[in-house]
Amino acid sequence: MKSGKIVRSFFAKDGRKVVLRTPKWEDLDDFLEIINSLVDEGADILRTERVSKEEEIDFLSKVLSRLEKDEMFYLVAEVDGKVVAVSEISKRGGYEKHVGVIGIAIRNGFRDLGIGTEIMKTLVEQAQKMGLNVLTLSAFATNKPAIHVYEKVGFVQTGTIPKKHFKEGKYIDEIILTKVLE
Repeated sequence: MKSGKIVRSFFAKDGRKVVLRTPKWEDLDDFLEIINSLVDEGADILRTERVSKEEEIDFLSKVLSRLEKDEMFYLVAEVDGKVVAVSEISKRGGYEKHVGVIGIAIRNGFRDLGIGTEIMKTLVEQAQKMGLNVLTLSAFATNKPAIHVYEKVGFVQTGTIPKKHFKEGKYIDEIILTKVLE
């Protein structure tokens, strides 16, 4: 898929227009800002250290290359000209070619506005277009708002990895959620 392609737009609960589109090179600084803001916040993500501009250049170049080759689908949410959320579907290989793995991150200040729900609905639609039959994702068990969004769009909890994460002196389970597509 082409970079910068608008997939759809809608209005968030606060009335601001949200554009869902594929990423482009011009998003680099926003990508760097998002990931580092999530790290600084101590969000329930796998990354624990800030990212350098060079690391983000490498990451975005790989994303854009894989997007162009249809090896993955990547979607950003833009509000007021800034990327405020990133998400992806990565296709598995081998005997799992029918499976897509979803990742999603939303910047603080843009959660609870309906953006995550709309992104997830759009990812499900795109997965069907990609010919995928199963979608899976995982979440920190403590990330109740995210788990609620996933369940709202039809994901069900299919597993738990006990004590998968150790954060701030506490073990946190990882919840695995799955959606079988029609």
